[in-house]
Amino acid sequence: MKNKFSKNQGAAALLIMALILGGLAYYASLILSSTGIGENMSIKLGLDLAGGVSITYQVEDENPTAEQINDTVYKLQKRIEGYSTESSVYREGEDRITVEIPGVTDANAILEELGKPGSLEFRTPEGETFMTGDMVEDAQATATEDKMKNKDYVVDLILTEEGAAAFAEMTSANVGKELPIVYDDQVISDPIVNEAITDGRAQISGMGSFEAADNLASNIRIGSLSLQLSELRSNVVGAQLGSSAISSSLKAAAIGLVIVMLFMMIVYFVPGIAASLALVIYTCLVIATLFLFEVTLTLPGIAGIILSIGMAVDANVIIFARIREEIASGKSVGTSITTGFQKALSAIIDGNVTTLIAAGVLGMLGSGTVKGFASTLAIGIILSMFTALVVTRLILNALYALGLKDEKYFGKGKELKTLRLVERKNILFGISIVVIVAGFVAMGVYGSKGNALNYGLDFMGGTSTTVPFDKNYTIEEIDKDMIPLVEGVTGDSDVQTTQVEGNNEIIFKTRTLTLAEREELNKVFEDNYNVKEGIQSETISSTVSSEMRKDAVTAVMIAVICMLIYIWFRFSDARFAVSAILALVHDVLVVLTCYAVVRISVGNTFIACMLTIIGYSINDTIVIFDRIRENTKKKVKDEKELCEIANQSLTQTLSRSINTSITTFIMVFMLWLLGVATIRDFALPLMVGLISGSYSSVCIATQLWFVLKRKVGKNKIADSAK
Repeated sequence: MKNKFSKNQGAAALLIMALILGGLAYYASLILSSTGIGENMSIKLGLDLAGGVSITYQVEDENPTAEQINDTVYKLQKRIEGYSTESSVYREGEDRITVEIPGVTDANAILEELGKPGSLEFRTPEGETFMTGDMVEDAQATATEDKMKNKDYVVDLILTEEGAAAFAEMTSANVGKELPIVYDDQVISDPIVNEAITDGRAQISGMGSFEAADNLASNIRIGSLSLQLSELRSNVVGAQLGSSAISSSLKAAAIGLVIVMLFMMIVYFVPGIAASLALVIYTCLVIATLFLFEVTLTLPGIAGIILSIGMAVDANVIIFARIREEIASGKSVGTSITTGFQKALSAIIDGNVTTLIAAGVLGMLGSGTVKGFASTLAIGIILSMFTALVVTRLILNALYALGLKDEKYFGKGKELKTLRLVERKNILFGISIVVIVAGFVAMGVYGSKGNALNYGLDFMGGTSTTVPFDKNYTIEEIDKDMIPLVEGVTGDSDVQTTQVEGNNEIIFKTRTLTLAEREELNKVFEDNYNVKEGIQSETISSTVSSEMRKDAVTAVMIAVICMLIYIWFRFSDARFAVSAILALVHDVLVVLTCYAVVRISVGNTFIACMLTIIGYSINDTIVIFDRIRENTKKKVKDEKELCEIANQSLTQTLSRSINTSITTFIMVFMLWLLGVATIRDFALPLMVGLISGSYSSVCIATQLWFVLKRKVGKNKIADSAK
């Protein structure tokens, strides 16, 4: 897109953008003003912000093993993800399982839709069960086309070894007959066997729509639960944090957004105005997308979106720095705008696609909050690229066409003295090693006392105490008066509360309490609130099960491998990929040090924080590597010249690294300053991660690349970078 707007076209473009901005702002305000349960125009909120339904099941089997209960908890978690990725499942006592689903108010409807767990069967034409759902390794819905281009929606099945043997025997004996699939004693599919299936892979065709195929695949994929369950009780529960958490977060977002816009306009002048308008459009688009795609929003999700607003200016900063460089080289402003966008494109695409790959893998393979985080991350990446490459460009070209053509409105890149950061690599590496070692020492010290990290309820489980009061208390009263009393007994800073609507009960979740501590806590409620009977205490398991942790770790590992392959492919040099991943590991370890030393509670927000740092770190590093790639188009003669290119690339991209870090840090700092206690526990390590991410990009990643290039390619330094 060249600068070919006439003055009238520029004015028309600005008018159109103003109308779009006004419409989006009005639409976003409607969504935000009506956010809540049961509204026609609302963003889905998580259990912490809006409450929902809590259902407790009783295990009917006698003496269930821990393995059976854990397997059932995990499969129930996968089943209820259809309602919300932010739903949670945990064991209560020895033989009960509790399901919590946010954003709904009708427990009976959920029970009816969820069905009685543990009843998926594959039957013979005579009605005998020959295979159960746990013999299916995977089931996925896909769309295919025949030779006539007609679409067919199918379910692809991959069976376990045991399932494959049973399926092979039964399909061989029943070609041309139906083998019903039964869920909760109802036939949900009755596929006809076209041929014997002996390789453990099958396909169910003839679905009416992709949604139908997806629903069938979901039921099959989840499989039969290990235990039979019956409903013990169901309640509608209130929000854990209340409206103050939302209002304080929105206030932090608004103030942060204004500060970021002022920063961009002061630093970049006219381009800063264009970026600020695009940033407002971006924010409105994010709100609208969350609503339209029915993404469930929790407090960490809000924090992630606020963080993404700060990161959204990143592409603009890259572009504007390029424009200034082109102006400094003597080109006209119009040419510099066009060239700046062109030269910034590869860095923007590589950085964002790398992060998008991570989001895609996490969304497909993760579970629970990991899947929810991946959704908001992907939305942020796609919209930020669109606003930077399309919206900002249109506004900037329109402003240029209206007469803002003088280079003083855009700024001119200054010739900076080349920083000698590569030569100081040993000192920079040493600083990182000291910080990371301090983290391991702290974990070792606390680990000797039984808790290397301060694991919260989400990871360790604890005690759930249900207290019946004689009246209804507000969340503010609970936070101000009751939680300090509970903390006085437990010494626990991670107390979670949930109100049961309709009967004035409040559930207090704390670390695991001894019998003496339970009795002491009961005495506190008796003395202060005259609660003399009806208090019930149960041991509860973690909401982040070992299987979910395994899913998260597996998803992250595969995401890292995919990012490594992409970087390797794009830069035609594995050393770029290895250096970027090592820098990413560095940032994760530094944030882990923060958690270990400061003793911040490790819960669901911990997973969100680590995933955010991974996305931020890789994006920051790619921009510098893109400049190195550009500067090594010619053949490199020796190690000295290689070092000079690395230093020059770091110097040229330094302003971008600093400015992006500042805008992102502003947003997170406002969260920490104005947010509730839970959000501060998320914002503090995130700020540490942002600082570490910037440090690793400038002081670690490029230096690692240089070392690898020098060592691995000692006899090949003269090779040109592709």
